[in-house]
Amino acid sequence: MKSAAHKRIGRREFIRNTSATSFAALVGMRIPYLSLLPAGLVPIALTHAAQATIIPQKPGLVVLNDRPLNAETPAHLLDDAITPAARMFVRNNGIPPQLTAAQVADWTLSIGGESCTRPTQLSLRDLQQKFRHHTYQLQLECGGNGRSEFFPPARGNQWSTGAVSCAQWTGVRLRDVLQHCGIQNDAVYIGYNSADSHLSGDPKLRPISRGVPINKALEDETLIAWALNGADIPPLHGYPLRLVCGGWPASASGKWLNEILVRDRVHDGAKMTGSAYRIPCSPVAPGTKVPDAQMCIIQSMPVKSLVTFPKSGIQHRLNEPLNLRGHAWAGDRTVSTMAISTDFGATWQNCELRPPANRLAWQQWSTEVTFVQTGYFEIWARATDDQGHSQPMVVPGWNPKGYLNNASHRIAVAVV
Repeated sequence: MKSAAHKRIGRREFIRNTSATSFAALVGMRIPYLSLLPAGLVPIALTHAAQATIIPQKPGLVVLNDRPLNAETPAHLLDDAITPAARMFVRNNGIPPQLTAAQVADWTLSIGGESCTRPTQLSLRDLQQKFRHHTYQLQLECGGNGRSEFFPPARGNQWSTGAVSCAQWTGVRLRDVLQHCGIQNDAVYIGYNSADSHLSGDPKLRPISRGVPINKALEDETLIAWALNGADIPPLHGYPLRLVCGGWPASASGKWLNEILVRDRVHDGAKMTGSAYRIPCSPVAPGTKVPDAQMCIIQSMPVKSLVTFPKSGIQHRLNEPLNLRGHAWAGDRTVSTMAISTDFGATWQNCELRPPANRLAWQQWSTEVTFVQTGYFEIWARATDDQGHSQPMVVPGWNPKGYLNNASHRIAVAVV
């Protein structure tokens, strides 16, 4: 799989070095607003690359890596308001457990840590019988979603836009469980441990053990979940138990959950230290080597949106309305306005934007456009959150691991 990633990077560099006057020849038609294309961008049609899929239960997903398995969902397959399990991206750091029915029946969740008053073990039945159930639709996005657009390239899975989902999760509030076990006044963080195994096979090593500050852990929507869209969580997504922290990097939502630690310090498990899921505390020039001490942990994800209909690359008839729709989200916040552009961001048209199903769910938007001349066009999507933060038109500040790219999503349309 590494060789494929290197080929994608080489293709990216080739396209970046292509002159603007050659773009029309490469896309095969006139580009009416070519002079308005921001410097550093190329037509999105030139970046499309077909990839094979190898996950039978997830048709259409693009596999980025097979050890560990990581796969993303093309934007047009994310059109559902509630993401079906079959359309959810896959992000693994280790090898998922192969569980027997007996192991699931005996599954326990341990609650402990320096700041837990009464360390406790709870079975699945305990969780389901002792605590009130809650269901929320929650957006989960990989911190590296959009990494493939950074230049110089950042190491890691070369996600485009499809490492995001917004499904319904059912379980109990983490807050209720922690209060049952007792939270000491010095608690500042929680961390999780899971049943997946390290790629090396060394049982002493954990593939990932992340966490969130105690205030995030105590939010209404932070769940210990056992159901996804009304059914058991699929094995690839954490069966039988998963921590779900909507609006933050999905790595904070531990799969195959078997332990929660209430910490008196920032959790220091695997992929909590160094540069993992961190960005420079202050902006840096592209390619800069940043000391670990100057890297800050990612918390809420940034404002972002997707065009999910139509599929990029379609042909459309001149002077006929084209319906557009998609999703918008903003981490811990809500989206206040949504707009699209058909002239490379020179002008913007507001969209209808619906409220979220609940806090931390994405929002649906829709509009229509009519093209009055033929040629190659792009539709750009731009969301603005309730604090006035808007998506940039180009990739935002470079960082060594390629996190938090929230540049406007673009699709290609050939008007004929």
